[in-house]
Parts: sequence; C-alpha cells; structure tokens
Amino acid sequence: MRRRWDAQQVAGAAGAQLLRAPASGTDGPERTTIDSRKATPGSLFVGLPGENVDGGSFAAAALSNGAWGVLVTPEHGDAVTTGSGAAGSGSGAVLTAAEPLAALQRLARAWRRQLGARVIGVTGSTGKTSTKDLLLGVLSPYRLTVASRANFNTEIGLPLEILAAPPGTEVLVLEMGMRGPGQIAELARIAEPDVGVIVSIGPVHLELLGSIEAVAAAKAELIAGLAPGATAVIPAGEPLLDPHLRDDLRTVTFGSGGDVRFASAADTRVEIDAEGERLTFAVDFTEAHLRQDLLAAVAAALAVGVQPGGRLELALSPGRGQQRKLAADVTLIDDSYNANPVSMRAALDALAATATGGRRVAVLGDMLELGPDAERYHEQIGAHADGIADLLVTVGPLAAAMARGFRGEHVHLDDATAAVAELPAVLHAGDVVLVKASNGVGLGRVCEALTTAARA
Repeated sequence: MRRRWDAQQVAGAAGAQLLRAPASGTDGPERTTIDSRKATPGSLFVGLPGENVDGGSFAAAALSNGAWGVLVTPEHGDAVTTGSGAAGSGSGAVLTAAEPLAALQRLARAWRRQLGARVIGVTGSTGKTSTKDLLLGVLSPYRLTVASRANFNTEIGLPLEILAAPPGTEVLVLEMGMRGPGQIAELARIAEPDVGVIVSIGPVHLELLGSIEAVAAAKAELIAGLAPGATAVIPAGEPLLDPHLRDDLRTVTFGSGGDVRFASAADTRVEIDAEGERLTFAVDFTEAHLRQDLLAAVAAALAVGVQPGGRLELALSPGRGQQRKLAADVTLIDDSYNANPVSMRAALDALAATATGGRRVAVLGDMLELGPDAERYHEQIGAHADGIADLLVTVGPLAAAMARGFRGEHVHLDDATAAVAELPAVLHAGDVVLVKASNGVGLGRVCEALTTAARA
C-alpha cells in the first residue's frame, strides 16, 4: 500500500531538505532501500556513505531506474539536480541530509509512530532470533504482526524493517543486535518499544566488552530505553540484570520460578502458567532452549494484550536450527548462523535429544570474539560434546581446542573450504549432523553444499 505522505512530509519526517519534488503524483514511497539495484519505481533510495563506497554516488542511477526518490548528502543531491549528473537523473524526488543514516532513522521513528502498532524489542546473548520467530508464530493468529527478517537488527537494518511494515500493522517485533556499548540504546531510540525482552545474558562479544557484567549492561540499555509504564521481560533469577531494573516499569520474569513458567511440558503438549493463567500449546519442537524462548515470547505477547494458545508451528530463520533430510537418510541440523558458549551447549543438548539409529555428528567451528579466555571456552565445549557426539569435527584454529575435552572420534579441518570438500566423505548413512559456528567461519557454505549434493 502506498504511503499517504507526500514528498514534503517525507522530508519533514526525515529531517531532510527537499531539493526536488517528484514530477508527478502526490503519494509517498512504497518502500525504502539502501541498495541502488533495488531502487525500482515506488522506492526511496537512501545513499549511505560507507568505508569503501559512497551510496550517494548511485543516486542518478537510482532515479534513472524510476525510483520514487533519493535521500543523499547535499553534495550528491546537488549533482543530480544541477550538476553533471542532472541530465540522466530522472524525475524523482531528491532529499538531502548531512547524515543520511540519521535521516533514515528519523524517518523510521516517524513511521513507527504513524503505524500506532505495539512494538516489541528483543535482544539477548542467545535466543533472540528464535524468540522473535516464536513471537511471530504466537501473535499472528490474533494480530497483524510483522517481525524483522534475518539479521536486520542493526542501526541500518532495524529502521529498514520498521519502514517495511505496512499500514495496519498491529504488532511490530524487532530484533536488536549488539556489538558494543550504546548500540542497543540507539536502536531503542529509533524503535521506541512498548515491551523490551532480554532473552539471556551470556559470554558474547567479550573481546570488545571485557566482562559478562559489561555484556549485561549493554543488553540492559533496552530496559533503560523503555518509557515509564512499559514492560520489561527478563529471565527469572538473572542477578546480572538486577542493577538495571526500574521501579517505573512493569517487570515480568520467565523461566523456573518466574511469572511465566512451565506447568507441564511433555512431547508436543506444553502448558504454561502465566501469572496464574493456564495457557496450552501444541508445538512442533522439543528442544529445551526453544521451549525456554517460548516462555519469553508468551510473556511479551501477554504484555501487548494477547492471550495466546493452541497450535504453534515454528518457522525458524535460516541457519538457526532447521532440520533437513539429505541423501542416505542423513539428517542435517543447520545451526550455522552464529555461535557462542551458551548456544553451543544448547545445540549439543538438542543433538543429544535427537532420536536416531545412526551416529550423532557435531561439526563445530570457531566461536569468535570471546577474548583472552577463548581457548578455555572451546575446550569446555569439547567436554560438553563428550558423550553426546559420536564424532566431533572441528573447523578452524580455535575449535581445535575442543578436542582436548573430547574423548571420542575426532577429525579436524582447517576452514570451511576444507569442510565443504572433506565432510561428505566422513558422513555415514543414518547420521544426524549438527553444523554450528560463528557466522564469520562460513559453515553456512557446508550446509549449502550438503543440501545441494542431496538434490543432485
């Protein structure tokens, strides 16, 4: 649906200057993109300056492709209206701002307010993506719900996801990623969440943050960013968050001993005690970490006025634990998108719970950004895998330390390229294969290669 904002309103919302209005029509853009290749008719192209390429240099190309308009720095705006690039710059709107990213963020915040949707912000050391996916499944039968895609959880991705939400959206679920101090606070300022969910606190980004207490403080920026009267959803019994709690918020805890906890959980039937209310779900997953994330999702759903229940089918984001059947009855568990010590243990526990007549194979790569204790964390994961995996395949220099804690059969591969080439020869018929590592290791290529070979 076309936005009912004209070019002047778009410029005002973004805090930008309107150098040129569209030649025809009064409607605003239908969508927003930072990729000039996707700057097709109806789109607003935002040219972001980058380390290697300045997106504003593609403004003329975007306009010539029929884009509704461009939002760029004044230098690039002048070039497409009066300079050498003006001749082929089409007839779309030209908006300028000294900092196009800040303008994009202001525009997103204005659209969030225009929507009038309830906004749920989700962060955590582990489980934030699966909690976001669960919230989409829990809320969709009751409200028109939009959840952010894949890894659109940064200062660039989050505003794009807000702007992608159509008119009529009732609940907007936004994942919030963190690489350092101040980043969650920035995302909260853009999204203005009504509910802030912190799924977990664990040893991630230690190379940058230095301590688990600093990780908790960075995640707790979401609590600090909530307006008085909003709801904070946090794990029960997490002392690292205690210093960051606020008396002017409603705080709901989830997990054992929390406000939202399991009454019973057997096979596919789950009963949840939510502050005295009994909610029953029929679920298609048994993994313990996903069920814990379900508690967080239910707490957040209740906070926006939805009392969920019934059948829940979870559609996980790519690389977050999807299971696929390959040739020779091999089962692939693709959890390759990211990893840290907490999520590695959860994935191995899920592998342990997988019923199979074949071997359990754990293909585990480096966990990055763990700081000076990285080797110890990797060795501990190897010890956790001992007794779970029949075969441990380690990938990368850090992952090699896992072998010291593992007493079973072990194969080490130098990198993802070697894993793509050599892993098929290691697998046997009937194996269940878990693939997990930090995204930078590239084990998604391994999952892709195994899947492609199965289709051939």
